Amino acid sequence: MNLSNQKVLVVGLGISGVAAAKIAKRFGAEVVLSDAKEEEKLGDEVKELRDAGIKVVCGPQSNELLEGVTHIIVSPAVPVRIPLLQEACKRGMDVESEIEFAYHIAKSPILAVTGTNGKTTTTTLLGKLMETAFPVVGVGGNIGVPLSEECLRVGEGGCVVAEISSYQMEATDDFVPHVASVLNVTPDHVVRHGNLEVYQQMKEKMFAQQTKKDFLVLNYDDPKTRDMANRAPGTVCFFSRKELLDEGAIVADGVLTMRWNGKEIPVLPVKELQIPGGHNVENALAAMAMAYLAGAAPEKIAEVLRAFEGVEHRIEPVLNFEGVDYYNDSKATNTDSAIKALESFDAPVVLLAGGDDKMTDLTDFMHLVKERCRALVLVGNAAARFKEAALAAGIAPKAILEAGYSMEKAVELAKAAAQSGDVVLLSPACASFDMYSGMAERGRHFKDIVRRMAGK
Repeated sequence: MNLSNQKVLVVGLGISGVAAAKIAKRFGAEVVLSDAKEEEKLGDEVKELRDAGIKVVCGPQSNELLEGVTHIIVSPAVPVRIPLLQEACKRGMDVESEIEFAYHIAKSPILAVTGTNGKTTTTTLLGKLMETAFPVVGVGGNIGVPLSEECLRVGEGGCVVAEISSYQMEATDDFVPHVASVLNVTPDHVVRHGNLEVYQQMKEKMFAQQTKKDFLVLNYDDPKTRDMANRAPGTVCFFSRKELLDEGAIVADGVLTMRWNGKEIPVLPVKELQIPGGHNVENALAAMAMAYLAGAAPEKIAEVLRAFEGVEHRIEPVLNFEGVDYYNDSKATNTDSAIKALESFDAPVVLLAGGDDKMTDLTDFMHLVKERCRALVLVGNAAARFKEAALAAGIAPKAILEAGYSMEKAVELAKAAAQSGDVVLLSPACASFDMYSGMAERGRHFKDIVRRMAGK
């Protein structure tokens, strides 16, 4: 890509915006990076960018920023509805997400995963699967590594695996992954998108520009994703944990199996997977299907599936202390994800939940908590609403424990409530921003507290 004599405006100084600004500068552009936060809140990154010849403008974003600009790149944290971007659209200016910018500089095929839950596990697993088929593989996007950086690093002759969020799809028009997957759609991010219908539309933009030469892997067991096949221009491959489909990725007689183009290929017995829970069977099926369609050999797929132990913060074993197993599931930032975690355990659970409330309905979640949990420990902003919903679901008041804004107290209460053979599970069903910079900081804090408690 040649951006010489072009003026690029990057909006949002997150990791994606910083990466896009540096790459655009590398390609010869005059780059301006704008962030609505005041400079003192942005840290040392500002000086580094300025030292690299990038103009950084902090604070109020006036329309003067648009003067002379030929391209606008938007960080995923920045909604397209902000006045600056709305004005840019009125002027007919080129506005694209960092994801689409990455696609434009990519020289290798992109495999993209989206969905409300399971994205990170599936993306991480898929990256390892593709390492068996390509000499260089990049993994980026919503997983914490800018996709544009990975596309540039991989160059030609490799493969790039992308985790894609609904936020990242707002400012895209022509992003075309060669293999895409939508794992599921349940209520989430309604504050950003307004309603579930718009949220789903953002997910569907990921495959809207595919052709029949491209593949779309969809969850047959989810009615919303199954229906997407009716709007898919690419070649659809379903996966199902529950149905014996004539074609697709299935579980046949307890074995992960690929049925495609008249072939039936047994890959791996489900019992050999190391990641627990039915939702992880679905994640494995999706990754298996994507890898197979992208050229990975079935025997290599089996080797990787057998060895894969999961990702940090997703039903991650921490330790066993006094007969109680402690698990970190900080990535469960919505109720559907927390439900899947609870369903993964047969033992009684002491659940740590709460945080920055997404205001989703709690009815089904609390009924499962009543059924599966010995106690419910609540933290953060959501505690009051969660307690109200728990009482409405019939959970005994004595089983609802409140820790305020202290993870230390939450772990202390959970330890006191748990009995030998139980599971203590951090699965918050909330975002983390009331107490932490993100879910990773929350999960690591929880693990540190547990390890100190156990003297490790």
